[in-house]
Amino acid sequence: MSETYQSVDHLEQVEDVGGAAQPLLQVMGLTKHFPVRGDLFSPRKTVRAVDNVSFSIAKGETVGIVGESGCGKSTTARLLMHLMKHDAGDIVYDGMKVGRELSLRELRRGMQMVFQDSYASLNPRLTIEESIAFGPKVHGMADAAARTLARELLGKVGLRPETFANRYPHEISGGQRQRVNIARALALSPRLVILDEAVSALDKSVEAQVLNLLADLKREFGLTYLFISHDLNVVRYISDRVLVMYLGEVVELGPVDKVWDAPAHPYTRALLAAMPSSDPDNRTKTPPISGDPPNPIDPPSGCRFHTRCPFAEPLCANATPDLSDVDTMGHQAACYMAIPGSGHSRASANKNNMGASAA
Repeated sequence: MSETYQSVDHLEQVEDVGGAAQPLLQVMGLTKHFPVRGDLFSPRKTVRAVDNVSFSIAKGETVGIVGESGCGKSTTARLLMHLMKHDAGDIVYDGMKVGRELSLRELRRGMQMVFQDSYASLNPRLTIEESIAFGPKVHGMADAAARTLARELLGKVGLRPETFANRYPHEISGGQRQRVNIARALALSPRLVILDEAVSALDKSVEAQVLNLLADLKREFGLTYLFISHDLNVVRYISDRVLVMYLGEVVELGPVDKVWDAPAHPYTRALLAAMPSSDPDNRTKTPPISGDPPNPIDPPSGCRFHTRCPFAEPLCANATPDLSDVDTMGHQAACYMAIPGSGHSRASANKNNMGASAA
């Protein structure tokens, strides 16, 4: 980053290389398996953390990722940021393949991440101003310009620079630290920001403030978000599309209202049924999912959800369903009930009748 980037106004002047119609991020067949050390008499096994995950993010949209703990959400985010090396698959940023046409250094300027633990994300020995200015200085910005940018960004995230710039992370609250992390992420003028459980550790009042801040920053700077959360209400509020993961695989993907109003995969329906209700007469009396998630070291054959699915048939255990169109609006699901003509008793027999009920 050159010294000409001396103002936060540069954040509004991002370069659109491939045009508005080209996705900002394309992920194709992303795979990450972690080896598990075996003993002398057992073969070496692997944890299938992320298994052949594919999706895209359009410029200016927010895609949410939901799923149980251990489904691969955070691992996917770290693979996208190249905080760990993926085993297979391609990542394409604005038409440029990462590693071949786009260097990791250039990717880090275009893609930044906000982590869940706001305190562990900040160096306790650096002041707030120094933490935000660190990235731009690494990319070549002069110290004075980087500090000026840091103070401007503090103002953008609702923190008075004269009050917070010289404080240390332990001297501010969790919500304020997360605002600092957001400012630090914006310091390199990214176009895509990955938010991994960025509001899950905050109380509800502070969470609402941070969510509104993210919405304001998105409009002001033309940002694109990948938002990971356990809180389905938060995902619905902030997301344009939602991606549902189960045991390392994508099981449903579509516009957030479509997925909420007409979930096509039994796992998605179970997640939505498990959401707590503020109505005491509408309490969940029966568990929406029975059993525990299978061991990712040795996942079930076929559809990985079939061991817990109330609609499972022999077909589900024999072959893995592909992510298929549920309708013509971009709603997809990896479930034989949602694939017309699949052979499942609840699937539509007419292959041309896309969107038939799988309930």
